[in-house]
Amino acid sequence: MHMNFLTEGFFQGQSLILLAAYAGLFTFLLNALGSTGVLMVDRINPKIFSVSLGTSGGIMIAASFWSLLDPALELTQKTYSLPFIPIVIGFVLGIILLRIIDQVVPHLHMASLPTEQEGPKIPIRKGLLILFAITIHNIPEGLAIGVSMGSSAEDSLLLRSALNLSLGIGFQNIPEGLALALALRQTGFSRRKSFFLGVISAIVEPLFATAGAYAVLLSHLLLPYALSLAAGAMIFVTIEELLPEAQKYGNSDLSSIGFGVGFLLMMILDTSLG
Repeated sequence: MHMNFLTEGFFQGQSLILLAAYAGLFTFLLNALGSTGVLMVDRINPKIFSVSLGTSGGIMIAASFWSLLDPALELTQKTYSLPFIPIVIGFVLGIILLRIIDQVVPHLHMASLPTEQEGPKIPIRKGLLILFAITIHNIPEGLAIGVSMGSSAEDSLLLRSALNLSLGIGFQNIPEGLALALALRQTGFSRRKSFFLGVISAIVEPLFATAGAYAVLLSHLLLPYALSLAAGAMIFVTIEELLPEAQKYGNSDLSSIGFGVGFLLMMILDTSLG
């Protein structure tokens, strides 16, 4: 019986890792879908990007709470006398992690001027700097999917929340993929190369989704830290990059409305279907 239990746990873990990889692949493919827009058009009204990126920001913030922080709190309340401590530690580590990546990887946000390059001041083509910025942004998304999937090993009810998170991230990847591909096109890349680079920017999502699921399945003690780390990283990226970019593209009121719409949509998705 003991051996059967271990075998069942092993295969459950393998299944969740595979499911996390599939979920990361799903968000990767939706990013690719958005990138195909560059094969048909060179420009889109900036206000559309302002609304869509604002919506993406709302989805990210809502997902960080309902799909990551809330499950993490439920887990810590069962085992810790001060349940907020693991959450705070993980959240702060997520911010520190993304801040370190920001400092060591040269990058440029899509709507920024070349003089606003962040990280080491290395002479690299503007389009590649933009590509690096979006790739950094995609890392916490993949990680969030992975640790959320892994959390369902502790509570099967969390699987629906993990699937909703993947769905929300996937939907917001569509306008993000389009925005990146068009930004690359404006820097002088051909349509095909802009499409290709737009697609590969999200390859980190299935990779980090798989790694995140594997990490939390190694030890259930890591789970609340990992969930809150992913939340901290996603919130950092949203506030540091997505929302400022949304406002730079056009009307700040439109980006704020988009944020509200995205937040409510993700909240409904996770609380009604979770």
